[in-house]
Amino acid sequence: MSEFIVAITGGVASGKSTVDALFRTRGVVVADADIAARDAVAPGSDGLAEVVAEFGASVLDPTGQLDRPAMRRRVFADADARKRLEAIIHPRVREALRDLCRAATGAYAIASIPLLAEGGGREAYVGSMCAAVGLFTAGAVVSIVHGVQQWSAPEGEANYFWAYVVLAISFVLEGVSFTQAVRQARGVARARGLDAWRYLSRGSDPTLRAVFAEDFSALVGIIIAALGIGLHQLTGNPVYDAIGSICVGVLLGAVALFLISRNRDFLVGQSVDPVTRQRVVATLLAQPGIERVTYLHLEFVGPGRVFLVAAVDLLGDAPESEVAWRLRAIEAQVEAHPMVMRAVLTLATPQEPALRIARGS
Repeated sequence: MSEFIVAITGGVASGKSTVDALFRTRGVVVADADIAARDAVAPGSDGLAEVVAEFGASVLDPTGQLDRPAMRRRVFADADARKRLEAIIHPRVREALRDLCRAATGAYAIASIPLLAEGGGREAYVGSMCAAVGLFTAGAVVSIVHGVQQWSAPEGEANYFWAYVVLAISFVLEGVSFTQAVRQARGVARARGLDAWRYLSRGSDPTLRAVFAEDFSALVGIIIAALGIGLHQLTGNPVYDAIGSICVGVLLGAVALFLISRNRDFLVGQSVDPVTRQRVVATLLAQPGIERVTYLHLEFVGPGRVFLVAAVDLLGDAPESEVAWRLRAIEAQVEAHPMVMRAVLTLATPQEPALRIARGS
């Protein structure tokens, strides 16, 4: 067994897979949690058999494999179903990672686990805000200053061939990362009943939004830079290079302002979208003992996590001491949902009108 086990973690398009591959080229054993999770429910596995026994044959696709999109939609809508699925898969993943690391003979082994450091509350928005200010704003200033300097004091002839080679390689690398971010956004948005753009612009995941914005601006910036170099080459006028550099700086500045604005909104208390709000009202009304919901406040306190405050009217006419226990019990049930970090329920007054559920919610 290796003397050390080093953990690598990171979200979508963070470079985790690239780092894993680099370690593998050096002969280091990499125990990948994503691969272990797929193997845990592979066709013919005990894990898949247990999933079918728990959820029924409807979770299988026509080829007999786990229908992952359908399963994903189910666990997003049902916190209890998610816990039952995790109870089947997670122990098998941990055992597989442990066995691989124990079998490694090198000085160390790598445990690649995407959600090792999941959570963080509003600190995630602080980090994303700092990244926006540092990376994009600094990049914008440098690019604009460089463009202005080129305009006032044009540089000599450049090596166009190598400039195009660098731009092409950068475009391919950024394109791969951008494709991964779009695919991830579409999958999560589809599971939550939203379109990908709405989820990226209004959703609570600052990492995915930052990756998407950075990759998108990088791809557009590369195209602008290529146009500037091409016009410089065709006309012999270096001012096109300067204009291209300034345009890239303006683009980065606009992206920075967008990210700063969105992270600021979540730091000061971003409310959830109307669709999610309607679903939460429906979830509260589905709780045994709740007759009406007259007030609801939902505020993001971290990526995918909300603080819930609601005023409800309980069925029956129980004494005050019993009502308190019933409210605490309902709060515990609501907090079992993976999206709810904290729930606080109070009693509604008889005069308060009930919140209505919109049709189609």
